Amino acid sequence: MTKEEIFAGLKEIFTAVKPKCDISKVSLDSSLTLDLEIDSLSLLLMSLAIENKFGFQFKEMKQFQTVSELVDYISEQIA
Repeated sequence: MTKEEIFAGLKEIFTAVKPKCDISKVSLDSSLTLDLEIDSLSLLLMSLAIENKFGFQFKEMKQFQTVSELVDYISEQIA
């Protein structure tokens, strides 16, 4: 799976978790907390959706700042 495909999948998850999020403005440089307003509950829901969509489980607690960091992490997990 390419990073572009992962990014597209994440956009679907962001839309499900934060329906008011303007997905057209989401980029790899977007901040999860500032731009997407991901709070602790949204983070939990997003984590579960990521695990289901991409077929892996988070092994550790990592604090992702940007969408790019999350894409890179998912890419490493499913490689």
